[in-house]
Amino acid sequence: MRRVTWILAIVMSAALLLAGCGKKDAGSVVKDLDHVIGKLESYQGTGRMVLQTGQEPQEYQVEVWYQQPHYYRISLTNEKKDITQVVLRNDDGVFVLTPHLHKSFRFQSDWPENQGQVYLFQSLAQSILLDTERQFTKDGNSYVFDVAANYANSGQMARQKIWLDQKSLAPQKVEVSDSSSNVLVKLDFTQFEFGKKLEKDSFDMQRNMTSWDLKSLDKDAPVSGTATEPAAGTASPDGKAAAGKDTPASVQAGAVGKDAAADTPASGANAGAAADGGKAPAASPGKAAAADGSAKAPAAAAGSGGAAADAGKTPAASGASAGGAASASGTGDKQPAPAAAGTAATGAAGADNKAAANSSAGFGLIEPSYMPKGVAQQDIRDVKLGENTGIMVRYQGTYNYTLLEVAPQTQTVSVLPGDIVDLGYTLGVVTGDEKKTLTWTYEGIEFRLATADLPHDELVKIAQSVAEEAGK
Repeated sequence: MRRVTWILAIVMSAALLLAGCGKKDAGSVVKDLDHVIGKLESYQGTGRMVLQTGQEPQEYQVEVWYQQPHYYRISLTNEKKDITQVVLRNDDGVFVLTPHLHKSFRFQSDWPENQGQVYLFQSLAQSILLDTERQFTKDGNSYVFDVAANYANSGQMARQKIWLDQKSLAPQKVEVSDSSSNVLVKLDFTQFEFGKKLEKDSFDMQRNMTSWDLKSLDKDAPVSGTATEPAAGTASPDGKAAAGKDTPASVQAGAVGKDAAADTPASGANAGAAADGGKAPAASPGKAAAADGSAKAPAAAAGSGGAAADAGKTPAASGASAGGAASASGTGDKQPAPAAAGTAATGAAGADNKAAANSSAGFGLIEPSYMPKGVAQQDIRDVKLGENTGIMVRYQGTYNYTLLEVAPQTQTVSVLPGDIVDLGYTLGVVTGDEKKTLTWTYEGIEFRLATADLPHDELVKIAQSVAEEAGK
């Protein structure tokens, strides 16, 4: 009898032990997570990230590689705009690469140490380990942690929910919210693998600059088999200068032929190209410009400004102002056009300034879609910075700041050490104390946002809204 009692006691103890092992609490999961970080050597993951920080959601395909001890490669692709940027960390520093433009931007920083990134496993795991007030639940085959968002220079982000696979503890999903529980960033991992074997040169800057998908060249091939050389100062729909991506174009509004004028959309940062020797203004979307000089064609009026075609006599129209229409005979007679709905006409002078700046810079002006309340745009001018020509826009009101845009001629641009800022679609760096400057690159253009009184959150919002306008 005594033997039976001991056997029952052992069986019950084993059952309780097994039951306890099958139901892990937050403490045991955190302990396992700490063990995973301790032996972490490499990983590779892919996913879909949606940013809700601007007026419209921005969607990116994310690929992240990590190799011990401090090698990172993050690829961010906006498929809608066909733009890919690569964030790279190796022994030489931190780089932001735009491979298809052969542009690189170098940071003097030890990123991402002490600066969380939503797509890095270390950042997610550390936010769970460090939050002693973490909330823990289970959802199907996932452990779900609700913790404080530990992202430097991101004051908007307050909380984040992290889904981890119960078997491997690999991240499955992340949602980052503000203090009002509005989701700002959502990342769904479609694949994540620990211990992924990566090539030695996976984190080499030159390899990443030259190994981008060559299939993307197909879309740039001429349809007819005869390549047409566009005029200098004419920008393509994706915002790149037609007369050389890396060299500022001269001020020129020559013709590219009536076919090019008819096929060129006049929107976003696109400068309008004229048909028939520059005598007829560019066509608006869906309409062909008059090529025989017998009729008057309206100036481009969509987006943020078409360049004047008739040697600067035709004012461009923008989303905030509408220019006139020039005579197709080339006389430059101007006729006022109505202002765009919901906006006020700023006059021909302002439009001419924008067109001139676009032409001399060699690329179209990209204006942020976000502007703080009580702020208005003051003026637009072209500027010269060494060998580079750029565009500077001044804003005044509740806050005062300037936005400088330039296409650097040098392949690699280095900046002084500063605080790295995650803009979602790329990285930027903030330098200065009393007067701060946020510098970043996107689609081959270097942006410098300078201010003495703009709050950090507003600084980031303006920079993030550039991605909404670029490539339109």
